[in-house]
Amino acid sequence: MAYNIIKTMMDPKTGTKTHVLLTDGLSAIWDITKKEEAVRISTMLNENSDSGHKYKIRGTCNRNK
Repeated sequence: MAYNIIKTMMDPKTGTKTHVLLTDGLSAIWDITKKEEAVRISTMLNENSDSGHKYKIRGTCNRNK
């Protein structure tokens, strides 16, 4: 199973949350093959977020090809 990282942003004026899947350099959803690597990246992003955005991982959804 691969994993994705989801960025959650909150508008401070309205309290509205926006969820964004992180993408690779080619605008495709970034699939990370190892859970440990996804957790490490998510933790690093949360520790370095000066804007208050939150990052979490999720299992990749199966897509029909």
